Amino acid sequence: MISRMNEHWLIDPNVVFLNHGSFGSCPRPVLDFQTALRDRMERQPVQFLVRDLEPMLNDARAVLAQFVGANPDNLVFVPNATSGVNTVLRSLTFESGDELLVTDHEYNACRNALQFVASRAGAKVVVAALPFPVDSPGRLVEAILSRVTSRTRLVLVDHVTSQTALVLPIAEIVRELAARGVDTLVDGAHAPGMVPLRLEELGAAYYTGNCHKWLCAPKTAGLLHVRPDRQHLIHPLAISHGLTSPRKDCSRYLIEFGWPGTWDPTACLSVPEALRFLGSQLPGGMDAVQSRNRRLALEARQILCQTLQIPAPCPDELIGAMASVPLPDAPDGQTPDGPLYIDRLQDPLLFQHGIEVPVIPWPQSPKRLLRISAQLYNQTSDYEKLSAALQGLLRL
Repeated sequence: MISRMNEHWLIDPNVVFLNHGSFGSCPRPVLDFQTALRDRMERQPVQFLVRDLEPMLNDARAVLAQFVGANPDNLVFVPNATSGVNTVLRSLTFESGDELLVTDHEYNACRNALQFVASRAGAKVVVAALPFPVDSPGRLVEAILSRVTSRTRLVLVDHVTSQTALVLPIAEIVRELAARGVDTLVDGAHAPGMVPLRLEELGAAYYTGNCHKWLCAPKTAGLLHVRPDRQHLIHPLAISHGLTSPRKDCSRYLIEFGWPGTWDPTACLSVPEALRFLGSQLPGGMDAVQSRNRRLALEARQILCQTLQIPAPCPDELIGAMASVPLPDAPDGQTPDGPLYIDRLQDPLLFQHGIEVPVIPWPQSPKRLLRISAQLYNQTSDYEKLSAALQGLLRL
């Protein structure tokens, strides 16, 4: 049994934290590393930002690129996956009559970005409905391909869906879309650190992901990978000095993304330390961490399905370090409140039972899902406690 490793994380010891998937949690040693970088930056900002930063960023990109199976020349840092999706969508040009395809499982913030860009261009957003529960990966691929037409210009698709926690068969999806002449923008918000990545082999035109979630890096560290033949199309959201730089020593893509204006680069520079720290926690490194978290998520899902007396809503092969299970319908009249919706069940779980876990309306209220996460600080007893709490709150 792996300990909760409370000495490594700042998580409240009085809370059973089962929501790593939303924002992650950065371990103390990585935060200490970032603090040392910040101290160095503030001691001599010009030295740090003007003279030292670029080679440090290059080194950090190289470490991250090796982990995700990428050429460093094709990888840049962005604040998060939502920024990465916006970066690509705001760079591309669409026309009236173009179709932009997205699934109904796509993260709402990124779907909003797609709708915003489409409405400006007079393009049409087409939605592919993915089944959930689902009995096979092939059903997911078929659902996406069935909505592709001769007018489809781009497909925005999650690698790991946020609400339903499905690890989509992304290699097959990208391959089949490419065969139809369609580019893919993969929203890999949850993928780095949860599932093995080989971005060059994947071959997607665009891939973005977070480092603050399953890699446990500080917040505002994300990645954007753009295939070389598409890099001339993509510019950062903040146009800065790189657009007109006379430099010839590296690509325009790297030059533009290397300096977005004055920023705090220490989260990105801490990514190698986050990889080192997590990889040091188990024999076998990051591969072992990913495998361990997946096994725990599958075990947790089994506990919850037994408690709720329901079958598993998807095959094991579609599960990473998160899992979602259907709950009984929410009480009548419940509506979203505030920018981040919280189901009425979520507060009693926290304030009465000390369990932080998301309850998600799906596909819309009163239907809802419970989504659990599994990280190194979690153990089987956490989900057993959740199971007992659900039995009382739902009167099972």
